[in-house]
Amino acid sequence: MIYFDNSATTKIDPAVLATYDAISNDYFGNPSSLHAVGTKANDMLQASRSQIAQLIGAEPDEIFFTSGGTEGDNWIIKGTAIEKREFGNHLITTAIEHPAVINTMKQLEKLGFRVTYLPVDKNGFIDPQMLANAITDQTILVSTMVVNNEIGAIQPIHEVAKVLADYPTIHFHVDAVQAVGKGLHDLIRDPRVDFATFSGHKFHAPRGTGFIYAKRGRKIAPLLTGGGQESDWRSGTENTPAIGAMAKALRLLLTNEDANVAQQAAVRKRILNHLQQYPDVTIFSPATNQFAPHILCFALPGVRGETIVHAFEDHDIYISTTSACSSKKGTESSTLKAMQVPERIATSAVRVSLDEHNTLAEADEFNRVFDILYKKFAKLRTTVTAAHSA
Repeated sequence: MIYFDNSATTKIDPAVLATYDAISNDYFGNPSSLHAVGTKANDMLQASRSQIAQLIGAEPDEIFFTSGGTEGDNWIIKGTAIEKREFGNHLITTAIEHPAVINTMKQLEKLGFRVTYLPVDKNGFIDPQMLANAITDQTILVSTMVVNNEIGAIQPIHEVAKVLADYPTIHFHVDAVQAVGKGLHDLIRDPRVDFATFSGHKFHAPRGTGFIYAKRGRKIAPLLTGGGQESDWRSGTENTPAIGAMAKALRLLLTNEDANVAQQAAVRKRILNHLQQYPDVTIFSPATNQFAPHILCFALPGVRGETIVHAFEDHDIYISTTSACSSKKGTESSTLKAMQVPERIATSAVRVSLDEHNTLAEADEFNRVFDILYKKFAKLRTTVTAAHSA
């Protein structure tokens, strides 16, 4: 099996799973309990928090555990809206955000908040000047992803930060779910960034794990209220085994990060170079440093994305349409739509997404199978092209 769908989820690392099992057996107490068993569990919880903080260059009291990226995005955005509603009701995001951000913004619009969705250019990038022009005296939050999950475009975080330097009271949130471990630490931890979202299952940790970074001195309202866990910011008994496993996974991810990124970039380049031999293949993730090393999005116009996905699956190669969250809906990519890519091309788009375990041999096998499928789909592509020309 060749697994090229790591932006959807990653396989849990065996060492991480072993850590989960060990903590489940040895630290089973509730971290909030006063007795020795609870104290032991709390010690493990705080050790995990400290390790994660050290790994991303933060302080332990700036790390709060969540169930994953969706909760983190919801919490930071809604938490800001609730906390700062007396100071303003305007939020700014981009037109290519993950549904966890877009749909949260839409929900807030129904509650009376105003949202500006910044457009992107034909390559998938926002213009920081448009952000500057969109800011008003009512703006309380700017939220943008670091790496687009569909095409891998790296947003100009430093330039956005420079714009926001003149607006110190506006919360600046980055969705770092697709960026962690990809050599982009300087973007994730730009000094102007106030909040960042992370998801464990994107880096070989158990599903249902995640954390947010919240800069000391910044405050958001709790999304989950109850027993007052996580310094009264996020109630609910912490999943100590999964959190400990996530800390282990993050440490493993960031060990030899440069070599891991180089490996992914090499595999991506091998596939990209092969696809570029076909003039009718549309590439949305070119070989530049403005795109992440692990995501390659392309289209074979005339063949629907889901058809391509299942054709590769017949050869035991697993890729996806542009987003796992919307792949079963059979709709065009929201990112490509925002880039004004014609629907007939956007609905043909597929995504290859890598991790550090993928190899050049796997890339070669992918290329071999692509050649077979290209010939197989020749008649279908010719028919569709003729129909659009008529």
